[in-house]
Amino acid sequence: MIVAFSISPTTGDDTGSVSEAVAAAVRVVRESGLPNETNAMFTNIEGEWDEVMAVVKQAVEVVAAVSPRVGLVLKADIRPGFTGEMTAKVERVERLLGD
Repeated sequence: MIVAFSISPTTGDDTGSVSEAVAAAVRVVRESGLPNETNAMFTNIEGEWDEVMAVVKQAVEVVAAVSPRVGLVLKADIRPGFTGEMTAKVERVERLLGD
């Protein structure tokens, strides 16, 4: 399965930035060892249901440690029997575009 998720604390630092808390969540994902990528809006992670959800939960917990309230947006592509789809899906589209 591939999960795209975004975590946001309700409180930021003195400037209103939430970058530090988001970086802590991304660190959890990267240290998980699961295939992942981060862009300006979401972090994508790929693996089996239980392992992906455990990483998402841990990422939420590190943000909750610095904020009394946390927002989580999550989208999942559940396709049993397929792996490596985080890159394969993009490669298939790129091939069709001829780039």
